[in-house]
Amino acid sequence: MAVSDSEPSTPPRPLTPALLLGVLGVVFGDIGTSPLYALRASLLHFSADGLERWEILGVLSLIFWSLILVVTVKYVLLVLRADNRGEGGILALMALAQRVARSDRSRSFVVLAGTIGAALFFGDGIITPAISVLSAVEGLHTISPAFDDVVIPISLAILIGLFLVQYRGTHEMGRIFGPVTALWFASLGILGLIELVKEPEVLVALSPHHAVAFCARYQLAAFIALGSVVLAVTGAEALYADMGHFGARPIRFGWLWFVLPSLTLNYLGQGALLLSNPAALENPFYLLAPDWLRLPLVVLATLATIIASQAMISGAFSIARQCVQMGFLPRLVVRHTSETEEGQIYMPQVNYALLAGVVILVLSFHDSDNLAAAYGIAVTGTFLCTSSLAGMVLRRRFGWSILAVAAVMVPLFLLDAAFFISNVLKVPDGGWVPLVLGTILFIMMRTWRRGRDLLFDRFRQDSLPLKSYLARLPQSRILRVPGIAVFMTGQADYLPNALLHNLKHNKVLHERVFFVTVINGDVPQAPVRREVTEMAPGIYRVILRYGFQESPNIPRELEAMREEGIQFDSMQASYFLGRETLVAAAVPKLPRWQQALFSVMSRNAVPATEFFRIPSDRVVELGVRVAI
Repeated sequence: MAVSDSEPSTPPRPLTPALLLGVLGVVFGDIGTSPLYALRASLLHFSADGLERWEILGVLSLIFWSLILVVTVKYVLLVLRADNRGEGGILALMALAQRVARSDRSRSFVVLAGTIGAALFFGDGIITPAISVLSAVEGLHTISPAFDDVVIPISLAILIGLFLVQYRGTHEMGRIFGPVTALWFASLGILGLIELVKEPEVLVALSPHHAVAFCARYQLAAFIALGSVVLAVTGAEALYADMGHFGARPIRFGWLWFVLPSLTLNYLGQGALLLSNPAALENPFYLLAPDWLRLPLVVLATLATIIASQAMISGAFSIARQCVQMGFLPRLVVRHTSETEEGQIYMPQVNYALLAGVVILVLSFHDSDNLAAAYGIAVTGTFLCTSSLAGMVLRRRFGWSILAVAAVMVPLFLLDAAFFISNVLKVPDGGWVPLVLGTILFIMMRTWRRGRDLLFDRFRQDSLPLKSYLARLPQSRILRVPGIAVFMTGQADYLPNALLHNLKHNKVLHERVFFVTVINGDVPQAPVRREVTEMAPGIYRVILRYGFQESPNIPRELEAMREEGIQFDSMQASYFLGRETLVAAAVPKLPRWQQALFSVMSRNAVPATEFFRIPSDRVVELGVRVAI
């Protein structure tokens, strides 16, 4: 039973071939490259004394039912229902859950889960390109041992080149994403089907009793193996994160009718090969192909992993911008790479941070098997956060009963928890990497959010209420001078400190004054952009609302006020901004280390002039000391 709300429903998009190709190229790139390493990494745990038939069938069954339960049931059938005005992703889900939370404790939990999920997503964004490209290039081992020494240099060259072309945007590269990925999935299915026909006995792995029997027999060892089995479902979060680009229906269609069958056939084909030749564990994916096809397959796999990496990099840009807009990170440079698509952006600081992390990982871990240990924690941690928030949204927004939520989400949550704990066991082998990255990002995000809250509290304490000041303005002797003054303020109901300092030093007030406040909402795009109120003759309060997927442009919005009969000439306007200098209060409300971190983040934030696209030659900055 669904609960009605005020959010407009998004009309379903028609399933055109172009749309489905786009879905294949963007949404399924990450999960589509998992066959390169998932089955091999899972079976390596049991290969020391040779692989038994029931071990191969048991692991295959675990992989298949993970695809069914985690991806199909949880994400495709359930989580895709929780759209935030058509948008998806961990932060969109967090914003949706915040709206239905009924207590401060619930809202705090929602923010905590969303923040952790976003922090882990960045860790995933560093590991995915490294493990994907490495696993593809490692196919050269199956062609000739002469290629052993060039795998890492070739992988690094591909990865560095990929990051260096990000500034150009994804539009040109996107034209080939869909067809290449479609060819990739077709190849997965055909290669698996050919081997499946030779060894049809492997089909019994589709029965869940093989997975249950495997876990019952191996117990702890099977639990440890889950840490590698989860590699088969990495990329599931992308199905939800990219919902805003394509809609839920094309994603469901593409998964159920093309991607899931292709992946299943390939995993079964690899299993069939191992049943007949256990020595093929060296690289069961590439050994599915005949000798003459392996080099073209390496090229195709490399293209597929580049596409998967590109999708993850673009997703990292999107999540980073959402974090900035929602107040979890300081202002960062956002450059639009398309004149028509708002979502196509390039963030140089994020791009080069990812590049540095990827290069360090490749040089430190050397091959995809070592990186597999580091991969699972970030993914499974995000799974847990998504399950927690989705349960709340299903209960409060869609009106599910507590019993229905418990019956559906508790088993899925326990499965996610099992995956996560099994990956925690791999911390000494490399699992510490995403934990360290996630912890650092989480601390930064929480510090920035807490510091900004304290900063705004201090502003409210030190400032005058706007209405009180305007009520006394006619009796004051302040001189009004020609021109337009725009004061940026984070508190719409209080007088900005920049104005107080301007009156103190210059003792004048412009004839036309605009107090501009930017409010970032918990929706992707704000339905109403401007709210303009004339507070006194020639003095206006302007509230500009932006969604978490939009970038502000203050001069453009002020120019647009002409549509409402308010004259604004940008060539006559001066923008007054306060530059805060943070100092420690007599009784600090932040620990010393957190104060230092917040100060560093504040100093390195993108200037407001660049972030809000204000012409730098029309800006007046006034220094303000703020004690927190």
